[in-house]
Amino acid sequence: MVNSVDFVNRLKKVMEFHQLTASNFADKIGVQRSSISHILSGRNKPSLDFVLKVTNTFTDVDMYWLLKGKGVFPKKEKIDTPTPLPKTDLSTEKVSVPISSEKKIQRILVFYTDGTFGEYLKG
Repeated sequence: MVNSVDFVNRLKKVMEFHQLTASNFADKIGVQRSSISHILSGRNKPSLDFVLKVTNTFTDVDMYWLLKGKGVFPKKEKIDTPTPLPKTDLSTEKVSVPISSEKKIQRILVFYTDGTFGEYLKG
């Protein structure tokens, strides 16, 4: 669970670093100004879409830092786009992944290029 107070403080740090008002910040990431106001006041919690808009617009913001405070801001190094892996048909490929007896998979999130995602729960 994201601590809303800490999240808001990190969001304010990003706005201060980039010298943006809440209104300018909202315009820059493409959300309504009221959305920023509601998040900053603690009325609403940030959605996944909101977090992705922040991290996609401001490449110096690490998602894990924004959500959990782990890591650094601004990112020290810009990460180059990784070389794409060869495309494979995963529907027929069997993949063996060693799983520790101590750790069990609870859920898997898949993020698609159109901004949507799917969640697969253990069941």
